[in-house]
Amino acid sequence: MNKFLLILCIIALFACSDQKPDQYKVNVAETSSKIFKSNQKASLVNKIGKTIQERFLPPSGFERLAVNQSSFAYFLRNFNLKPDGSEVYYYNGQAKHNEVHAAVLDIDAGENDLQQCADAVMRLRAEHLYQQKAFDRIHFNFTNGFRCDYNKWKVGNRIKIKGNKTWWAMSSKPDNSYASFRKYMDQVYMYAGTASLEKELKSVAIENMKIGDVFIIGGFPGHAVIVVDMVENRKTKEKLFMLAQSYMPAQDIHVLLNPNDTQLSPWYSLNFGETLKTPEWTFSSKDLKRFE
Repeated sequence: MNKFLLILCIIALFACSDQKPDQYKVNVAETSSKIFKSNQKASLVNKIGKTIQERFLPPSGFERLAVNQSSFAYFLRNFNLKPDGSEVYYYNGQAKHNEVHAAVLDIDAGENDLQQCADAVMRLRAEHLYQQKAFDRIHFNFTNGFRCDYNKWKVGNRIKIKGNKTWWAMSSKPDNSYASFRKYMDQVYMYAGTASLEKELKSVAIENMKIGDVFIIGGFPGHAVIVVDMVENRKTKEKLFMLAQSYMPAQDIHVLLNPNDTQLSPWYSLNFGETLKTPEWTFSSKDLKRFE
């Protein structure tokens, strides 16, 4: 592996590092799942629900926002979950000790330490587009700015790197199978991260939040969480949202508990002010972004 390739790998892998500045740290001991779940309103959880929409009910007076059945929002809201009580596991099979989740999405974390925070966001978006056969919309930028298009990958092109140059070279047979798509995503994980993804996304005013939007702080370290559902109060028009994340090391994608309001958890109020505290990271209201 040449020096430039090694640098790209290291940058991408540490884009969601545990070594966060103090202002972004949250006391994990205070966010134990035992504390949350003991105080969580049972009326908000349907333990036999198999999807996000079925598992988590709107609080009294709230109802889910209408979405198109072909949309990314519908895809996320109806994503299958593992059985209630499932643990979050790292890519190597070890259980995550600081349990901060309300549910675990039924999707693999891969066999290597690749699918971390920004990677999980890209995985969910790419999975939806792959299902829709919108192959031309599956593309992500590497940290060095190189655009990695799935359309180029599926016809047989593969990534080549030499020195500070990155390019496509035809070196494989055409293949748009799911197995090949997953290999493409692993390539994206290796060379992309929060720093590159943040630059790809456009800023969104917090009051205009939609399902599929992303809170992201790009950098080394950085972090990203994705909005997977929303509801609105019919009378007050207050909106609530739900978040999901992966983290470092690579782990199952999971719905986050709300460390600010155990009675509302896993819902978060859009009226959170300037600072959004999640179990493992703190964001600003200005950190909300959206895919084009």
